Amino acid sequence: MKSGLRILYSSARIQTQIARMGREISRTYRGQILDAVILLQNAFIFAGDLVRQISVPVVWHFVRADMQDVELDGRAQREVFFSERPDLKGCDVLLVDAVLQSGVTQDFLIRRLSENEPRSLRLAVLFDKPQERKVDLQADYFGFHAASNHVMGYGLPGNNGVPRNTPYVAGEQQAGRKKTAAGKRAVRNPRRKR
Repeated sequence: MKSGLRILYSSARIQTQIARMGREISRTYRGQILDAVILLQNAFIFAGDLVRQISVPVVWHFVRADMQDVELDGRAQREVFFSERPDLKGCDVLLVDAVLQSGVTQDFLIRRLSENEPRSLRLAVLFDKPQERKVDLQADYFGFHAASNHVMGYGLPGNNGVPRNTPYVAGEQQAGRKKTAAGKRAVRNPRRKR
């Protein structure tokens, strides 16, 4: 590994959290078919491991988000565009992403998916960074609360020599950093909509 980086989350630690998430998701959707909508590119490794830990039948769909700068009324602004939405009317839907940071992309996609009138719609992420949130959105299932530093590996892009295909997640070394917590936000109503 490149100097200045350290392993923040080992492969064993990641897989333990994913197995826990899979059990919780399986309990929530017991007796149902789950439609997993996986956000490309960052989430595909996490999603592959997660769906194998879910014991109910899973149908998966992939969507890609593109951020583009557009001009509107003479002002430049950033917009989110998605590839074609799957038809999810009446389905139990789980949106899967690797990192919930600002929440802008996930919130927009959740609103778009809600237009299809799914029976339920929840969000699962490996890393939740609530201190960076710009919208009122929380993950229903998460692996780790992460600090605001950049994480890389395990499908996440790195710019410091860490390839996406590592079985661990690395980050820049920082002195005095606290350990991160793992957990899940309680699901109040298993059939709720966002």
